[in-house]
Order: sequence, then C-alpha cells, then structure tokens
Amino acid sequence: MSAPSTASDKGSLPIATAVLVFLSFALAYFLSALVRAITATLSPTLSAEFALQSSDLGLLAGGYFLGFALTQLPLGNWLDRFGPKRVILGFLSLAVLGVIAFALAGQFATLLAARVLTGMGVSACLMAPLTGFRRWLTPAAQLRANAWMLMTGSLGMLASTLPVQWLMPVVGWRGLFWGLAVLIALAMLVLAWAVPRWDTAEAHEADGHAPAPPGYGAIWRNRFFQRMTPIGFFCYGGMVAVQTLWAGPWMVRVSGFSAAQAAQGLFWINAFMLVTFWVWGLVNPALVRRGLSAPRLMALGMPLSFVVLLANIVLAEGVGWLGWALYCVSCTFVTLSQPAVALAFVPALAGRALSAYNLVIFSGVFVVQWGIGLLVDAFAQAGWSVTASFQGAFVVYLVCCVLSYLYFLAVKAEGRAPTPVRQPLGQAR
Repeated sequence: MSAPSTASDKGSLPIATAVLVFLSFALAYFLSALVRAITATLSPTLSAEFALQSSDLGLLAGGYFLGFALTQLPLGNWLDRFGPKRVILGFLSLAVLGVIAFALAGQFATLLAARVLTGMGVSACLMAPLTGFRRWLTPAAQLRANAWMLMTGSLGMLASTLPVQWLMPVVGWRGLFWGLAVLIALAMLVLAWAVPRWDTAEAHEADGHAPAPPGYGAIWRNRFFQRMTPIGFFCYGGMVAVQTLWAGPWMVRVSGFSAAQAAQGLFWINAFMLVTFWVWGLVNPALVRRGLSAPRLMALGMPLSFVVLLANIVLAEGVGWLGWALYCVSCTFVTLSQPAVALAFVPALAGRALSAYNLVIFSGVFVVQWGIGLLVDAFAQAGWSVTASFQGAFVVYLVCCVLSYLYFLAVKAEGRAPTPVRQPLGQAR
C-alpha cells in the first residue's frame, strides 16, 4: 500500500488523500511545537542545573527561534522549487541531530547551539504544509487547515506541560530529548510515505502562469505584506514568546507558583489555545462566505489582546494561568495574517511569501523573548522589585504591540502581489 504520488490535475487532492496528508504534516508539527515549548516547563530545572539568569533563559528559548529565522529565506526558495516533501524531510534530519545534541549538552553554550540547530531543523514543519495547502486546497479549506495546524501546535505545547512534568522524575530531561529524537525520526517515515511528490512543471500548468521570478523582491515590495509585517513581528511573535516562555516565569516569580503549579498553568493555557484554534477552523469558511476578510477581523479583534495584557500587568501577583490564557486566546486574531499573506500571492510564490512572513514572526519571537529577559534583568539591576521588573518589561512590549497595530490600521493596502506573465504552457516549461 502506498500513498498517492501526485496531486490531481486541477491542483487539488481528493478528500481522503488530503486528510492523510494533513495528518502526516500535523504529526511533524505537533512534535516541533512540543520541542519549541518544552523550555517553559523545563525552565526551573535548567535554570538550577546551569545557573541561568533571566537573560540566559530568554536567549536559550530564543535560540530556537533564531535558528528558525535563519533558514526562512532559503526555505522559501526550496519549497517553491523542490516542494514540501523533499524539503521537510531534509530539514527534520537536522532536527534529530539538534535534539540529540541538547540531550548530550554539558554547558550553556552547547545547549544554545543545540537549540539553534533544532530550530533550523523544524523550521519547515509549518511552512511546508502551508505551501502544499496553497496549491492542494481551496481558499476556505486553506483557512481551516491553517487553523487546525495551529491547533495541532497547541496540542504539542499541551504535551510539553503536565506530561513533561510527569515524565521528568522517570526519565529526566535528557531522556525526554532522546525520546523526541526517536519520534521525529518516525514522523519522517510517515511523511515520506504519505505526502505527494511535487512536479514544478505540472504546478505551473495548474496555476496557469509561467514560473515566478526568482528571489524575494516581489514579496518585500508588496504593500499588503508590508502592512502585515509589524503586527507579525510584535503581536504574533510576542504571543508565541509569552505562550512558549514568559507565562511560565511570570507564574513562578511574580505570582508565586511552584514549578508543578506553573506546569499545570501552562497546560491549561495551551488547552485554551487548542480549543480556540479548533473553533477558528470551524468558523473560518463561514466567515469567508459572509465577506469578513482576515484584515477586517484582525482590526476588530486585536485590541482585545491589548486590554487583557494591560489588565495582567496591573494585576501582577494576582494573575494566574487564566490571565495568560485569556491573553493568548485574544491574540489569535493575529494568526489570520498568515493565511491572508499566502492568499495574497499566486501559488508559485507561496513558499517564499509564507517563509518571508514566518521570518518576520520568528524574528519577533526571538527579539521579544530575549528582550523581555534583558529588560527584566536591567530593571532588577536598577533596584526594582521582581514584580516591578516584570511589569516594566511587559509595558514596553505592550507599547510596541499598540504601535504596530496603529501602523496596520494606517496602511490601507488590500492589493495582491503581481502575478507572473501568463505564457503558453509549452513556453512555461
């Protein structure tokens, strides 16, 4: 028994095949999200074993996203040229090496290098399926698939909380990473079997366009892409930074939670996110049919996250997991920017458009994660209390988010990327 080798001539997959492809990609993305978020649960253990300060912890968590960001531009070109299957399998090989290196690490520098390598290795786990979905699925189905891929990511983050906390006394944090290496290798086998091959010539015929011009010029110059950039950097990147790291230290150092209580809190934060993305996947096609565009929904919904974040800052010690769960849930409006960017470009540019925007997002995650740690340490050195230091750092972050949102409102770009010149199919080859 073998998976289908090609997509249909019309650029879409039969439903059964589409479900199989989605599930195979979802497995890899689940594991990548687990690896991404596990540092929040392990932060007390790693801080004690390696004597990490807040800035070290932020750099360690951000190292994953630095590695992620470093690969995005070549990743986009490779996705458009070679297709999702070949690219994700090559990248996941690096992820296996990175996870093994983390399990063997004996000092902070090795931990950081391993996290960077791991981030590079899993950097195709969302971009590869979204590139494929751009060609294989209808626009409404793409929005649903995007939301449910993010739901799968939340499931992975959920697995990084209480399950990791329960396994720690049994296998230790190093044993956990050895197990992750095995699971990633198994996911590679599933992807190799299930995902259709990518025929570039057939893909251009399905699009009805000649091959797109090389490079990222058409992406960077696109006004719609520029409009989405600041909110992707600060609001989307900041949501991930809080969800995968800073919600945990806030609960421990500001709210007085134990490590076990913080792990429980992170579990519920990610459970809320899982349900939220599931609901987004259900309602997105209906919203599209009603003419509610992603930019309009973001304009209406994003201010809610600013109100919740301000309330969390003011309440300080009184904020538990529920406050951070509400913040992350209210931020999910900004996740609509990712499929909106993909749909703004022709399929021949989809890999580059998605990877360029992912570069924006994960550069933001790195800057916000490390930046908050630097600010917390700087305020503490200035004599501020722990609570005041965290409050000050998050006020700076909130200001950045509000300014990026105002830019989003000010730029009224609804245009589309220039499409390659249509040519006869024989010449397009």
